[in-house]
Amino acid sequence: MIYLRTSSDRGYADHGWLKSFHSFSFAGYYDPQFMGWGNLRVVNEDRIAPGTGFGTHGHRDMEIISYVLSGNLAHKDSMGNVKGIPPGDVQRMSAGTGVQHSEFNHAPNETTHFLQIWIEPNVRGIAPSYEQKTFSAAEKDGVLRLVAAPGGAQGAVQIHADARMYAGCLDGAQSATLELDPARKAYVQVLRGNLSANGQALKQGDALLMQGENRLLVDQAQAAEVLVFDLAA
Repeated sequence: MIYLRTSSDRGYADHGWLKSFHSFSFAGYYDPQFMGWGNLRVVNEDRIAPGTGFGTHGHRDMEIISYVLSGNLAHKDSMGNVKGIPPGDVQRMSAGTGVQHSEFNHAPNETTHFLQIWIEPNVRGIAPSYEQKTFSAAEKDGVLRLVAAPGGAQGAVQIHADARMYAGCLDGAQSATLELDPARKAYVQVLRGNLSANGQALKQGDALLMQGENRLLVDQAQAAEVLVFDLAA
């Protein structure tokens, strides 16, 4: 089964300082058909205006990943982390028993554009933790690079969830494949550009929800950046 969810199908919220597209039900956007996909609960494409951001707020028992496309995301949390997250970095925060954090765009003239991703953990009540790693453009060029995985496999950030997240940048004749377990679910999110996934044309903001498939092929790309998730059913 392959289901196309176009960019325009997503929920949208304009708070002035924040413009956000919601792939799944979130905050004021509710669609009972899209409460998540497998253990993937949130994929928000956010744009934070200069000099603004999310004030201190709390999370628990959720794996939260930030993937910055442009600008810089300033992070501060109750674990003592004060970080800047630039494009190319993947940040993971395991909320566990509870964490407070804030996220800001301190740049005076540049919007911060990033993906906020929540994955339901397979363990609860753990101590909260934080991790951030850089994945260069060369590492993602023409391939699907594992960037988040249980145990931090292949140098990915470690998530406490039965899921794997891959990032790739493809253009022209480049193609990449990923073997899938048909008993699991997969999710493809195009961050920029255009590409084809298993023969389905996708543009920026489009997503593909997949189940019962043995293999993913991404090709026919035009300056594309993509995230792919291998998920518990």
